[in-house]
Amino acid sequence: MTRATTVAATDTDKTSADHAYDIIQERLVLLDIKPGDPINDEKLGADLGYGRTPVREALKRLERDRLVVAYPRRGTFATAVDMTDLSSISEIRRHLEPLASARAARTATPDARENLLHLADEVAGIGDDEHPKDVLRKDVQVHRAIYYAAGNAHLEDILIGLDAHATRIWSLFIDRLPHIALHVREHEALLRAIVDGDEETASELTLAHVDGFEHAVRSLL
Repeated sequence: MTRATTVAATDTDKTSADHAYDIIQERLVLLDIKPGDPINDEKLGADLGYGRTPVREALKRLERDRLVVAYPRRGTFATAVDMTDLSSISEIRRHLEPLASARAARTATPDARENLLHLADEVAGIGDDEHPKDVLRKDVQVHRAIYYAAGNAHLEDILIGLDAHATRIWSLFIDRLPHIALHVREHEALLRAIVDGDEETASELTLAHVDGFEHAVRSLL
């Protein structure tokens, strides 16, 4: 399950397969492993410092996430980034992302709120000159912290998967998105609204963020 990648999971909680999953997933999401690239579990295991078994377990999970695809007698490959999925992804996110933010504002634990407040400070300090991939990593971290704070494991799993595919689309256009740092800094107000327990504002800001993502991508098509 994708919950192993949330902020709740500590290093001591995770297996070697969990760690392999996290690393490979990030490479796939940020397109360090490019769409269509073959994935050799033995070479990847050697690169990560794990045996083939944890890597194979991780790849099975990533196949369920539709980030890799395995073909008999051909091997495993990174899936394509299909732009026709943009509308479908955005349609679901418009409903579920605001729900998660509002629920986090209502039910987040004190520890989760403290983590979100810390992230708000970090997001506010993102500079326009920071490497775009580092900015995207922070964006992913923020989204997953919100999903976790919502306290619904089923909702969290769904949104992690959707966000992974949305971030792959971002990564595809990363060199053509001049305001990506500004886009991620917008999360500061959202995070503070959640910490303050302001469900309505959190929901509204989240919906605006999802719509802004789709508009930014479509303007480049």
